[in-house]
Amino acid sequence: MQLIVGLGNPGPKYLKNRHNIGFMAVDQIADDHGFGPWKTKFQGQISEGRLGREKVLLLKPETFMNLSGQSVGEAMRFYKLTSEDVTVIHDEIDLAPGKLRVKQGGGHAGHNGLRSVHQHIGDTYQRVRLGVGHPGRKELVPHYVLQDFAKADADWLDDLLRGIGDGAVHLAEGANDRFQNAVAQRVAPARSSTSKPQPKPDAKPAPQPEVEPEDTRNPMQRLLDKFR
Repeated sequence: MQLIVGLGNPGPKYLKNRHNIGFMAVDQIADDHGFGPWKTKFQGQISEGRLGREKVLLLKPETFMNLSGQSVGEAMRFYKLTSEDVTVIHDEIDLAPGKLRVKQGGGHAGHNGLRSVHQHIGDTYQRVRLGVGHPGRKELVPHYVLQDFAKADADWLDDLLRGIGDGAVHLAEGANDRFQNAVAQRVAPARSSTSKPQPKPDAKPAPQPEVEPEDTRNPMQRLLDKFR
């Protein structure tokens, strides 16, 4: 069994925040793969289902971001899982909007949700980092991540979440390259090799070479014309 955790804050106030992109991702997986209804357990919301051959528990901790590890640790111990069975999906300010990276182990980089998870289950779990961009200055980060996504973000956010749903089976099976490729196909779909570039609307047609008219005179006429 695997535990896939989306990080966020509970309640309608935080629903569309950048910090809640982890919640959005596990909701997408649940919807796309027919998971069971969300139930309250382990200080969070859980939904059970399968991704390919893998039995999976989705978890949205409701302890608020800074205490996420309490919920994750409780679920992990109940099912007798190890930290290597856990994947945490979270917002990442050090990645450009729409970018995704999968990482096994490592530090928390100041992310309070990851900091809490570290405290409760260690640091060897897998994490899926979802880029939300950086506000530019460190002191602006807390306000930035607790703001809703802008309307301009709607397209790439939808593509990213759909890509996560597309590739969720690969993620559960440990095929991280295929998972990331599935996301990339949504976020930056490949162009067909047979497609031809379209001309710009204001592009002028290339000048055509002038063609000399065919000379239909017979040799005698051409000779006489030289003396006229």
